[in-house]
Amino acid sequence: MARTADSDLAPHELRVLVAVADGAGFSAAAAALGLTQSAVSHSVRGSERKVGAVLFVRGRTGARPTAAGERAVAHARRILRMLDVLAAEARGAASADPARGELRIAAFRSAALHLLPAALSRLRDRNPGIEPRVRIVREVGRGAAGEVADGKADLAVATLGGSAPLPSGLVVGGLFEEPYVLVHPPGHRAAPGALPLVDWAENCGSYTRSWWAAQDWIPRATVEAEDDGAVLALVGAGHGMAIMPALSLTAAPAALRTTDLGPDRPTRGVGYVTTPELAATTAVRALIRELRADHPRGTLPARG
Repeated sequence: MARTADSDLAPHELRVLVAVADGAGFSAAAAALGLTQSAVSHSVRGSERKVGAVLFVRGRTGARPTAAGERAVAHARRILRMLDVLAAEARGAASADPARGELRIAAFRSAALHLLPAALSRLRDRNPGIEPRVRIVREVGRGAAGEVADGKADLAVATLGGSAPLPSGLVVGGLFEEPYVLVHPPGHRAAPGALPLVDWAENCGSYTRSWWAAQDWIPRATVEAEDDGAVLALVGAGHGMAIMPALSLTAAPAALRTTDLGPDRPTRGVGYVTTPELAATTAVRALIRELRADHPRGTLPARG
């Protein structure tokens, strides 16, 4: 059956879907949008009729998206974002400054600390009309790439080939491969079993997991930290050793010692992720150029 204009969701309906998902309920969405709760409920019911699927499970504690609703909300965010981009790109094309508007960036912690500052400084200098907005996310599960797939970011600096597959349908570009190294505190020898392991749950690839499982000298983790900064602090204080990617060691305390893990050492890919529609926009292309400028050879050496 052919679709008609009456069966398409309007922008205001898309905004309601996003607001309900973000606020986990109709009343929160109504408050955020300046509408009545009945207007929000009516809009959602109308969207469900047009889509042909139940988008939210209603309950006494609020509303949560169904599987269909999660997909619909992700598309709604991306469509609304493209409407914003349409206006920004059109204004830019009509002016002497083609790169204009907000640029939403998601990045995991060590990328935000050690990759983005220099790239964003150059981006601002060369494109003063671009307004970067950075969101730092934990690189576990869907991680930074999931922010792009869900329409919450225009570009993500993410790990590639990690423990969870990247969401489908995205544009992916590699920046560099970084090796893992053994990190240990000063005054301790880097010997098998000499220290307990300090670990943290950041994405790693299948090869890294296979390598790790084959190393019988790696002790059981006695500390699990939330981020790599906490890992370095604990190792520096003598509470254990850690196996970490090179990017996390960029600004590590000079007193920390590192030991190469040999020619078969694991590596981790780092790159950018965006959507096909945003990949062609002026702001996203400008940031990709700046990110690539720092890593023309595609490798990140381990700290010596």
